[in-house]
Amino acid sequence: MPRIWIVVVALMLQGAVAHGQEMERAAVDGGEIEYEVHGSGEPVLLIHGAHIADAFAPLMEQSALEDYQLIRYRRRGYAGSVPAQGPPEDFVRQAAADAAALLDHLDIERAHIAGHSSGGTISLQLAMDHPERVGSLMLLEPALMMVPSGEQFGEKLQPSFDYYEAGDPAAAVDSFLTVVAGDRWRELSPEAMPGAAEQARADAATFFELEAPGVMAWQMDEAGIDGFDRPVLYLWGGESGTVIGVEEAYREGRDLVKGWFPQTQEHFIEDINHALQMQDPQAVAEGMAEFLREQGG
Repeated sequence: MPRIWIVVVALMLQGAVAHGQEMERAAVDGGEIEYEVHGSGEPVLLIHGAHIADAFAPLMEQSALEDYQLIRYRRRGYAGSVPAQGPPEDFVRQAAADAAALLDHLDIERAHIAGHSSGGTISLQLAMDHPERVGSLMLLEPALMMVPSGEQFGEKLQPSFDYYEAGDPAAAVDSFLTVVAGDRWRELSPEAMPGAAEQARADAATFFELEAPGVMAWQMDEAGIDGFDRPVLYLWGGESGTVIGVEEAYREGRDLVKGWFPQTQEHFIEDINHALQMQDPQAVAEGMAEFLREQGG
């Protein structure tokens, strides 16, 4: 076999391991997305944030959630799921449509929805577009750039965009994740998320060209959530934003969510940052489970 083909095959095999080709596939508009289901009971759909497609993998085996059917998937544009396309302003709505399509594929009429970071923004869009599909909302520090500190937060992230524009996606991803998750982000749950750093770099275009501008431009349609009365949880960490001095953004996000949904409950975990379920999956799982039990779920 020529050397070039040996290299190609080796890279394909490496990608298969990192991207978990054993995952199931569900049809969405224009292609398929990868997903896995663990356990039984009331369904909980887990919507990951930017860059790390397997960010919810550390949560899948947590005993606190053993009574629930946990569903995680790799969003459009990540790992082996269908590539993301279209204008950035359509990104969040398309991602919410993909989540609804996955529930259709699994014959699930209603699920508890848990979204982290930009996955939290997508969860809010799902609640607007398909409120009948949402049993409850669990928002893990959703990316809400319209908060008063949003502009300051964006300034802290600007170097990562500069790296990407300069043609260095690896440095761009490292810079972004270092800002939001600390300089040891590569060490987060490596057993549960093998190849996470490589996957994040490979999918950098999804974030920097589509997801980031889409999330930054996203606005809540308050008329669209009028009458949404399902339980809501805002889960956040005490170390989020402290290193770069934008911890206020997460408190502002909490207050904004409470303004939209007066029924919102809060769960605060002292010693974790925006990596949340990757940094301390047990604490996050216990917070989610406590909330779900209170709803009778």
